[in-house]
Amino acid sequence: MARQLVIKVTAGSDAPERCNQAFNVAGAAIVSGVGVSLWLTGESSWFALPGRAEEFKLAEAAPLEDLLAAVLAGGRVTLCTQCAARRGITLDDVIDGIRIAGAPTFVEEITQEGVQALVY
Repeated sequence: MARQLVIKVTAGSDAPERCNQAFNVAGAAIVSGVGVSLWLTGESSWFALPGRAEEFKLAEAAPLEDLLAAVLAGGRVTLCTQCAARRGITLDDVIDGIRIAGAPTFVEEITQEGVQALVY
């Protein structure tokens, strides 16, 4: 079984370097052929909305919208159920291809054989 990464990003524009690190690792893994499941939680939840990744800027960093697009094309992106609810975000609001799921789904993903979970 190929190694898989489940990456939970908790930071957004409030901690731009930590946020970018999560997206950068996810993008690098996709390019390397590693399976990726990226979880948007906390302040990164806003990046599930159209146009929000384009607003994120960090010097010397790949554009967040490009990294998100790479993960959407080659992996899976999930928005945390509770995080979405706290921000008034519904499935009708999010970018096509992003699902909304909660802790039971996250636990199911990270407890599979061959999975490495990372939290940023």
